[in-house]
Formats: sequence, structure tokens, C-alpha cells
Amino acid sequence: MSFQDNIRLGNTKELERQIEADPALVNLRDEKGFPPIILATYFDQPQVTRLLLEKGAEVDGRDAAGNTALMGVCFKGNMDITRMLISEGADVNARNSGGTTPLIFAAMFEQLEVTQLLLQNGADKTMRDAQGNFAYTYAEKKENQNLMTLLKE
Repeated sequence: MSFQDNIRLGNTKELERQIEADPALVNLRDEKGFPPIILATYFDQPQVTRLLLEKGAEVDGRDAAGNTALMGVCFKGNMDITRMLISEGADVNARNSGGTTPLIFAAMFEQLEVTQLLLQNGADKTMRDAQGNFAYTYAEKKENQNLMTLLKE
């Protein structure tokens, strides 16, 4: 089974064996340009995410669009992975090629707890995406009063 399949399926024992045989795998992008850390977060695999980080994966490894693992988890809302990435030094103010930040993604996808955590860890709510929108703008478009209040404070 491929390294990426093992990430998707959460086969940590097999991943550990593969990484021992070839340590470069922890940051090797797949054919679509996704680093393993992003795949692990997209597939909601906290144990795999932890393993990759322990084995030296770049916490802010980017895909072809400039997205980081933290950006990906911000729209999915997995709090365990979000906390893990932040505790490992993920950039809470990183921008992708469209200028979108983790906070903007969290607001777009109405992830209140993720938004709170990002703000507690220094996310800048004054940053705009390429369309000129703030995280607050997306909360307002969704008419999400809780998010709007949080992002207005």
C-alpha cells in the first residue's frame, strides 16, 4: 500500500515502518502536490498527524495553492488536530495564494471553536483575503451572530 493510502487509512504502524525505511517521506508531496501533513489533516487522522510531526514533517508545509495543514483543518473543524498544529508552531496568520488565512477559513465554514482558538493564539482578524474580505465579512455573510460577535470584539 502506498504511503498516501496509509495516511488516508490511519495505518500508523505501517507509516512508521515506511518512514524508518525512507525518512524523506514525511515531507514528500504526492502527485497532486499535497504534503503528507496536509493529507493527514484532510482525512481527520490525528494519530497520523502526530506521527508525521514527531518524524519531522514541516508543520507549515504547503500544497500547490499555498494552503497549510492548519488552513485545511480550519474548515473541517477538528479541534484536536487544530490544537496540535498550533502547539507545534503552525503559523496562525499564514496566507494561501488567494490571501486566505486560517481565521478566514474558520469563519467561512462557521467553525466557532476553531475561530476562538485561533484568536487566543494570535490570529490577526484585520487581515484581508485577495477579495478584500476579513474573517468578519464571512461571518456576516453567513449571518452567524456568535462569530460576528467574536470577530468584532
